Amino acid sequence: MSDNSANINWFPGHMTKAKRKIAEQITLVDAVAEILDARIPVSSQNPDLPELIGNKPHIVLLNKCDMADPKVTRDWISYYKDRGVVAIAVDSKSGAGVGEFKPQVLTVLSDKLKKYEEKGMSGKKLRVMVVGIPNVGKSSFINHLAGKSKAKVENRPGVTRGNQWYAVDEKLELLDTPGVLWPKFDSKTVGEHLAMTGAVADRILDTEFLAMRLIEILKAGYMPLITSRYGVEELSDDCYEALCAVGKKRGMMIRGGEVDTLRAANMLLEEFRNCKLGRITLEGIDFCA
Repeated sequence: MSDNSANINWFPGHMTKAKRKIAEQITLVDAVAEILDARIPVSSQNPDLPELIGNKPHIVLLNKCDMADPKVTRDWISYYKDRGVVAIAVDSKSGAGVGEFKPQVLTVLSDKLKKYEEKGMSGKKLRVMVVGIPNVGKSSFINHLAGKSKAKVENRPGVTRGNQWYAVDEKLELLDTPGVLWPKFDSKTVGEHLAMTGAVADRILDTEFLAMRLIEILKAGYMPLITSRYGVEELSDDCYEALCAVGKKRGMMIRGGEVDTLRAANMLLEEFRNCKLGRITLEGIDFCA
C-alpha cells in the first residue's frame, strides 16, 4: 500500500480567529466542557486546549458513545478519572447521558458556589464554555441541554462560526464556540482518524487509502463485524486485496472483472461513519502510549 498519509495541514482562517476568541473569552467562564468523539478521544482532542484554558476546571464529554465500543468507552472514563478529570459518555443526538452534565458541573464547581454563597451571591449563574473540533456534536449537545433547538446543527464541519451564549436554566449558561482544529497534525494516524470519522473533509486524504487504513484497524480488533456485514471470513494482509474482497462481496464490479475499489472505499467509510458495521472505537487507552 502506498503511503499517502503525509502530514495534513487544514487550518482555515476562521479557525485562527476562533482560537484567538476562545483565548480572549476564557476569563468569562468558570469551567470548560470539552466534547470529544468517543471513537477517537485522542485524535479529537485539541492539544492547544490546555494552554488556552489554563487552570479552569475541565469536564470531558465522550460524545457519539452510541457509535463507540462501550467497553473501550468505560476504559476511557476510568482513564480520565485516574487523572482527576470528570468524563461522561453522552449521545448528543438522543440526549443519552446529557442529564449527567449539570450535576457534574455543580460538583466540579462546588468550591466556587460556596464562595458565591459566602459573598451573598448565591444567585450568580455558572458559566461553562463548550469546545470541540468540527462535527463533534457541540450544537446538538447544547440543544438537548437547553431544551430548545437554539444552536445551529448540521452534519458538516465548520457550521458554528461565532461564539454564542445559551441559558440552560437560572443557574447555568453555556458559551458555544466554533469547532477548532490545530494548525498541523504531527501524527499521521491522528489525521487519518479524523478523516475516517468525517471531522475533516474527505478530500484531505485519498479515499481508497483511507479505506485501506480503516480495514487494518478493523482486522485487528473487529474482524467479526466485517464477517457479519460483508460475509468475508478472512482478509488478505494486503489491504488493497482486502478492499477488493469486500467490494466483490457487494458486487461492485467494473468491466474486465475488476473491482470498483473507489466505490467500495466510499461504501466502507460511509457504513463505518453511519455505524452500520457496529460500535467501533479506533483508539483505546493504549493509543496514548
